[in-house]
Amino acid sequence: MNFGIDRLLADASLRKELEGRRVALLAHPASVTKDLTHSLDALAQCPEIRLSAAFGPQHGLRGDKQDNMMESPDFIDPALGIPVFSLYGEVRSPTDAMMESFDVILIDLQDLGCRIYTFITTLRYILEKAAEKGKSVWVLDRPNPAGRPVEGLTLRSGWESFVGAGEMPMRHGLTMGELGLWFIDRLKLNVDYRIVGMEGYDPNAAPGYGWPLAERIWINPSPNAPNLNMARAYAGTVMVEGATLSEGRGTTRPLELFGAPDIDAGRVIAEMQSLAPEWLKGCTLRDCWFEPTFHKHVGKLCSGVHIHAEGPGYDHAMFKPWRVQALGFKAIRRLYPDYVLWRGTDFKYEYTNDVLAIDVINGGPLLREWVDDPAATPADLDVLTIADEQAWVEERRAFLRY
Repeated sequence: MNFGIDRLLADASLRKELEGRRVALLAHPASVTKDLTHSLDALAQCPEIRLSAAFGPQHGLRGDKQDNMMESPDFIDPALGIPVFSLYGEVRSPTDAMMESFDVILIDLQDLGCRIYTFITTLRYILEKAAEKGKSVWVLDRPNPAGRPVEGLTLRSGWESFVGAGEMPMRHGLTMGELGLWFIDRLKLNVDYRIVGMEGYDPNAAPGYGWPLAERIWINPSPNAPNLNMARAYAGTVMVEGATLSEGRGTTRPLELFGAPDIDAGRVIAEMQSLAPEWLKGCTLRDCWFEPTFHKHVGKLCSGVHIHAEGPGYDHAMFKPWRVQALGFKAIRRLYPDYVLWRGTDFKYEYTNDVLAIDVINGGPLLREWVDDPAATPADLDVLTIADEQAWVEERRAFLRY
């Protein structure tokens, strides 16, 4: 199969449409061709493409920043001599001056299929600015490694943020190219937009579903996205960023597990199984121990729950990472009623102020309120969530291209 970048490089008629135009590229470390050449370097070898600028999202064009909320500077590419603008530094939406550096921007970003992953917010901001300035946007499409399943509460109006680009559920089930179509429709944008689609891509094909396991090597799109298991679990485990628990940063399995020094993971798993065994289908939970070398609970031995979304216990259609993690929070709240579970408003999460990070992540307070309500049951959360999920499945139908 071929990703969008591979099609562009292989098809002279596509590249011909870029002749005489100043071309920019938005990319990150996973923006590589089939032979693992970085897209910026590959495009630089095309004589008909005049690269005039490059852009890097959160973590940088080449992946220079390890943690969240660590900004990247602008710089001049030492080999190409073109400006590389940071969209996670002094600004997150491109400035007028940045927009004047190109005529068409190619977006080649590997996404994780989760609303909170900031690359889709960057896509939205570029589309809005391109509509304003009369610029062209081409998305060189890539797979959604989490596949087509949809899960989670829809972001509530007024809760938009850099980790909440629009009113969609946590796990959206679209590719970047398809998301661009949805943003354009939702925001009523008049923009010259094109998807350079994938060839041979089937998001429903086993064993990789969203990811072509036999044909593509996994490259971290961000420093703490090390493998497909993480990508599948991320729509749930990312919520731990709003909790006092460790999400495994500072270990070799970040965002695949959660834990803390003062919980008993074995009891947590047992409570989860007692509360809602149907939510745990499609994955395997294992209690483990880990000691973060940086970030939350650094240097402390943590009792943890590892979520395995791979191997013989994995069922792609059944696995519900958002519910698994929600259930983990609920189990801890039931076992330890006074546990300080949520990070406070003093923690400034992704450019927000005076709001709880867990609410920013979920696009509203409903998940947290469910966890903290002793009387609330898994069925109560399903009542809220299933309606959102069904509505999104219908809404996104018009934008599916694979």
